[in-house]
Amino acid sequence: MADLDHVLTTTRAVRRRLDLTRPVDLAILRECLALALQAPTGGNDQGWHFVVVTDAATRAAIADIYRAAAIEYANRERPPQPRLRERTEAERAARKKVMASSAHLFEHLHEVPVHVIPCIEGRLDGAPLADQATTFGSIFPAVWSFMLAARSRGLGTSLTTVHLEREAEMAELLGIPHDAVTQVALIPVAHTIGDRFSPAARRGIEEVVHWEQW
Repeated sequence: MADLDHVLTTTRAVRRRLDLTRPVDLAILRECLALALQAPTGGNDQGWHFVVVTDAATRAAIADIYRAAAIEYANRERPPQPRLRERTEAERAARKKVMASSAHLFEHLHEVPVHVIPCIEGRLDGAPLADQATTFGSIFPAVWSFMLAARSRGLGTSLTTVHLEREAEMAELLGIPHDAVTQVALIPVAHTIGDRFSPAARRGIEEVVHWEQW
C-alpha cells in the first residue's frame, strides 16, 4: 500500500522536467497501456483508443496545432463563472508556476519523444450532461491509470486538453475518424529529469468534503 500511496501522491503534471533527449522504450509504453485497459469503463463498452506518436515530423505537426489552439483558447471570451471563494496567496503563486511551466511545454512540445492522444468512440456535440459524464467517465479512468503506470516506471506525463480547440485538424493529421470518435486529451510522455517528486499542496478534506449534504 505504501508504494501505491507514493505513486498516487507524487504523480505530478510534468512539463519542465521532461527529458527531451532520452527515447522511451515502446515496451514500457505497452505495459502502461495494458494496465490502462484494466480501468473501469461504462457498460464495459471499452470504446477507448490511444494514438501513440513517436515520429518526429508528426510530433512537430501536432505541436503546431497545439500552439495555434492554445492561442485561440487564451483569446476566446468566456462567460463569467461564479466563484465560491477567492484563491489564497499561495494558490496564486502556485498558479503562476503552473502557467510558466505550461509556457515551457508550449515551446518544447515537439521535442517530447512521445505524444499519446486518448480517444473514445462516439461524439458529444450538444449531448446532455449525463451522456457527457458517461462518455468521459469511460475514458478518463484509463487515462489516469496510464499516467500512474508511467509514473511508476520513471516516466513523466501531463494531461493537456487545449488542442481540442482544433480537434478536427488533429483528427485529419492523425487519421482519426472525427465523425465517430472524440479526442479527450494530449499527453506528452518522457523520462523525467530526476525522480524527486513530492505531494502537492492541496486544500484539506475539511474544506471540500461534504458529509451527508452540502
